[in-house]
Amino acid sequence: MSYCSSMASLLSPSPTVLLQHKVNRVCVTVSTNITSKSYWTSVRNGRWHDLSFVTKAKMAVEGDVLEKESVSVNEDYGVVSVHHVGILCENLERSIDFYQNILGLEINEARPDDKLPYRGAWLWVGSEMIHLMELPNPDPLTGRPEHGGRDRHTCIAIRDVSKLKAILDKAGIPYTLSRSGRPAIFTRDPDANALEFTQVDN
Repeated sequence: MSYCSSMASLLSPSPTVLLQHKVNRVCVTVSTNITSKSYWTSVRNGRWHDLSFVTKAKMAVEGDVLEKESVSVNEDYGVVSVHHVGILCENLERSIDFYQNILGLEINEARPDDKLPYRGAWLWVGSEMIHLMELPNPDPLTGRPEHGGRDRHTCIAIRDVSKLKAILDKAGIPYTLSRSGRPAIFTRDPDANALEFTQVDN
């Protein structure tokens, strides 16, 4: 059952409660169908703050717009750009061969590769970088979407998609084109990390 009520009615263990937003009178649905042991223990001990915390979490999910409207950034902390993207690999040399010799990225020799407790390399992507890290990959290598655009991926802006297509064809590396028809190509590195290359004019 759903209804609009005051905060006091949250003490009722009904499955669904509607809270009325005091500013714009918009009712948002807050699910309180909590069946965990900690919930009932909290009720018996009078620790209603546990219930209040869960309710607030539900409000943040289901009352997303209201939550966003109440949040403001008071300080500009100065976002500049993406500095680098970290990519996991099983074999550093194999990955460097792919990124350097096939994609043509240059290694940033100024970045230290001996300061971390794992092997790695930094490659330039324009003024930003890719950080290859030789670490165990928690993601499955099989069962990934064929089209990298439907997977988590790193997007690199390039000048000519047709030239990259020819490079991948020559190397025998599979790829897919953008489903929207725009000039973009998707491929994967030796560790199945998805990469997008999108063509830009400037």
